[in-house]
Amino acid sequence: MLYTALIFGLVSSLHCVGMCGPIAMMLPVDRSNETKRVLQILTYHLGKLSAYGSLGLVFGILGKGFFLAGIQQQLSITVGIFMIAVAIIPEKEFAKYNFSKPIYKIISKVKSSLGNQFKKKSFQSLFTIGLLNGFLPCGMVYVALFGALAMNSIQMSVLYMILFGIGTIPLMSIVVYLSNIVTVSFRSKIQRIIPFVAVFIGLLFILRGLNLNIPYISPGTIDLFVQSEANCH
Repeated sequence: MLYTALIFGLVSSLHCVGMCGPIAMMLPVDRSNETKRVLQILTYHLGKLSAYGSLGLVFGILGKGFFLAGIQQQLSITVGIFMIAVAIIPEKEFAKYNFSKPIYKIISKVKSSLGNQFKKKSFQSLFTIGLLNGFLPCGMVYVALFGALAMNSIQMSVLYMILFGIGTIPLMSIVVYLSNIVTVSFRSKIQRIIPFVAVFIGLLFILRGLNLNIPYISPGTIDLFVQSEANCH
């Protein structure tokens, strides 16, 4: 299921262009030195990958608890259903509920720190911008985190989120260079693809939990990382 992270990252980057695109366009990179600019952009992405990996670690620990409880397959089905729900329910419906309200103060501080980093032009500031950006609320990241939660181990959960982040790199890097062609009209047209991909990935997670004996998609049993590790000793 790791490949779904990369696919979803690639497609959701179309959404990221609209939400995080302005941040990428304003990155304090060197416009005169091409080599340095590439390194600066990669540093920014490394910061985001670090944030995603950290989130994957947290959700991987939670997911391990589900493994130990023996309900990983039920979790996979639940995750798939939730992914589909997020894809088909209009965003304005979710807007009625401020899910981030309990941590609003923390988010405000992150945004404030993010703004301060744009005043600097060091590699450290670019890494910090990427790191803080990765922790900002984002519907696509939420969906990816549910996928990470359903992985077979903590390591797999971390890798799932890192692959998701890697998937966003190509388009988000292009934005820095070609910001003038990524128009609002272009973004709105491309973003129509995202719900279809989210539904497809949700269906894969549901199939994974149904034990239909389909190789690589719905195996007869989902091997528990803890059990396989125990068998090695």
